[in-house]
Amino acid sequence: MIENTLNKTFMSVWPMLTIFLVVIISIRLAYILINKEKFVFYKEFLGLIFIVYILMLFELVTNRDLGGSGINIVPFQEISRYNIHSEYFKYNVIGNLVMFLPFGYFVSRYIKAKKILHIFSLSALASLTIEFVQLQIGRAFDIDDIILNIVGGICGFLLYIGLNAISKHLPSIFQKEIVYNIVCIIIVVLIGYYLISSKALGWFS
Repeated sequence: MIENTLNKTFMSVWPMLTIFLVVIISIRLAYILINKEKFVFYKEFLGLIFIVYILMLFELVTNRDLGGSGINIVPFQEISRYNIHSEYFKYNVIGNLVMFLPFGYFVSRYIKAKKILHIFSLSALASLTIEFVQLQIGRAFDIDDIILNIVGGICGFLLYIGLNAISKHLPSIFQKEIVYNIVCIIIVVLIGYYLISSKALGWFS
């Protein structure tokens, strides 16, 4: 269910995503060239990944076909209804956790967060805004979603802290920018291969 939802979301957002990325990448490259800044591929790549994530998150949380309606302000009321082995548990509980994990990681990395309170506050604000907007467009406002989103954001923060700690103890050769650049290039190739082989965009038939 989660994979189908992500595929459906990607299919909905790719036209906007394509235009947006071409414009952003061209402007960013022009800025780097004109101002003679150092181009670091992995940093630019992570920035673009965050943009892709935000656009897909927007499409996911505003899609009226993917959610119900109503208001729940009783904590854990909805969560307790799901069987842990059911698809609904995976979609509504695991899905909401995973959905905000990238938010927690990228925001923590950008602001160089050092305390959970930093990402807790930003995750709560973002999730509360999402739930308010969903209520206005005919979807549900669910306090459980906010709780799960915050936990997901905190998990992203912990991932950021953990990866930072690991990177500092790696051999010096693995801390060089070239290594991170190569890893990101491999990821780009794998993404491209997936899109082509799965005909995800419908460009190849």
